[in-house]
This record gives sequence, C-alpha cells and structure tokens, in this order.
Amino acid sequence: MGTTTAGAAQPAKVKEDPGARPPRDGQGRAKRPKMGVQNAAGWLFSTPFLVLFTVFMAFPILATLLMSFTDFGLRNVTRPWEANFIGFENYVELFGDEKFLKSLFNTAYFVVVGVPLTIALGLVVAVLLNNGIDRARTFFRVGFYAPVVTTIVAVAVVWRFVLDPSDGLIAGLFSEVGLTAPDFLGSETLAMPSMIAMAVWRNVGTVMVLFIAGLQAIPTEVREAARLDGAGVWQEFRGITVPLLRPTLLYATVITTIGYLNVFEEPFVMTQGGPSDSTLTVSLNMYREGFNFFHMGYASAMAYVLFVVIMGITVLQLRLLKDNTK
Repeated sequence: MGTTTAGAAQPAKVKEDPGARPPRDGQGRAKRPKMGVQNAAGWLFSTPFLVLFTVFMAFPILATLLMSFTDFGLRNVTRPWEANFIGFENYVELFGDEKFLKSLFNTAYFVVVGVPLTIALGLVVAVLLNNGIDRARTFFRVGFYAPVVTTIVAVAVVWRFVLDPSDGLIAGLFSEVGLTAPDFLGSETLAMPSMIAMAVWRNVGTVMVLFIAGLQAIPTEVREAARLDGAGVWQEFRGITVPLLRPTLLYATVITTIGYLNVFEEPFVMTQGGPSDSTLTVSLNMYREGFNFFHMGYASAMAYVLFVVIMGITVLQLRLLKDNTK
C-alpha cells in the first residue's frame, strides 16, 4: 500500500538521437569549443612545421647573420665560440674586392639581359599556344616545359654538345657554309651570352605556364567586345591582353629576377666561372669563398649583400609593376 516499483523510482533514460543538433546557447547559436582548445589544437598541428622551420631555416639564417660579423673559418667549425667578432670588416672588404665587384657586375648583366628575354619569349609562346595553335597543343606545352624539370647535368651535356667548337651542332652548321665556329664557352665575350641563352631556354617553360593560366583567365566577352569595336590583333594584345595580364606579369618578373640573381648552377656546371671570371656570379663566388677557401664569415657577408640587393629590386618591381586597375 504505500510502496512503489523500482522502475518508477529511477529517472527514465533518454535515448540519444544521432541526428540531433549540437548544444546551443541562450540565443540559439551553436556552442563552439573554447578558444584555448582551438589554440592548443592549432599549435599542436603546427608544431612539426615550426620545428623543421626553426632547425633548417630560422636558425641557419640567424647563424649566418652572426657569422657575417666574425672571421669564422675552418678552425671554427668544431669550436664556433672561438670566432672573433670583427664588426663590419667583412662588408667593408667586400666593396674593395675586385672579384666580388666583377661577380656583382656579371650577375647584373645576367639579370638585365636574361629576365626581359625570358619574359618576352614566354609571353610570345604562351599567346601562340593559347590562340594560334589548335593541333598538338599539349605536345608543344610539354615540349617547352620539359627543360624546367630536366636536371642541370643533362642540360649541361646537351649544351656542351651544342656549343662545342669542334664537334658541336653549331660547329657543324658553321662548317656547312665554310666558317669556323667560335669557342662559345672559352671566350670572355661569348661565355656569358651562352649562359644566358641556356638559362632562357631552361626557364621559358615556367613563364609560359604562368602566362597561359593568365590568358585563360581573361573573359572572352572582353576580347569579343574589342573585336566588335574594330580592334586589330596588335591593338587587342596591347590594350586588352597586356593590361589584364599585369598581375601575372608582375609575378613572373619577380620570380624570374630572384632566380637569376641567385644564378649558380649554369656557371658552376658549364664554365666554373671562367674564362677569367667572365661568368663568375655572386652565388658562385660565395660558394667558392665558403666551401673552397673556408672564409665562411666573408661568404656570409656576401650572402647578406645579395639578400639586400634581391629585396631592394623586388620592392622596386612591386612598386613599378603593381596592379593599378582596381
């Protein structure tokens, strides 16, 4: 008579609905994880990158900067704390070093001639492949891009054969008309233009791909409107294509300039900086000072001078070529 069953005394269990909405606050908005949990998860997933970046990027960059103010050499590899702090002596010595000044001039020559040629040829090829060639378009694209993914050793073998003054391809063409081919890589006058020709041939594929992507992003309606207004091919290219390609042109110019300022592989493999340092670049000179002569503090100062040059030229290009069509 005053008793109840055990089932009635216990609260009823509520079954969970797998399709139920997440918990919500008083205003009906879904509750989010606490900010501390989000931050912890973000740092956890970022940790592998941060460790690799610190060990292989940030620390070497900082160490190189410190080394540039010391006389760090071979004797300090095992005892770096014994290197002597010499202030800006390495930087002062650089601008009195004729070899460094010549390497700086050679690098500037390589950039001033090579970058416009690469950009112009890449743009021409991109326009032809995008508009002028209908058949085997993929074949031509792969053909122009193949040198980009080819190793420098293979490229060097091909170009040494092409430029060989006795048995090369060009020598054969010269002999057909009764002339003697010049020694392209052995001439102080022709060695650098030969390096530039090889660099343009090797890098035009990258620029071509960038410009093709930019060309395909131009609305067809704009082109059709220009043609209806009576614009010719050259007027369309100058008034429509080039202005709308400005962001792509900026990007291609900046990355090509940075790559050419750091040019190392071409002279290292083909000429070792010769003849008479006519193809010696800043990067190759830096390599020699650091790993052949073990003047690592001096080479570090050279690296930071090149860094400042690259930064200054990049900022100048961004100011001159930035997109003002907004």
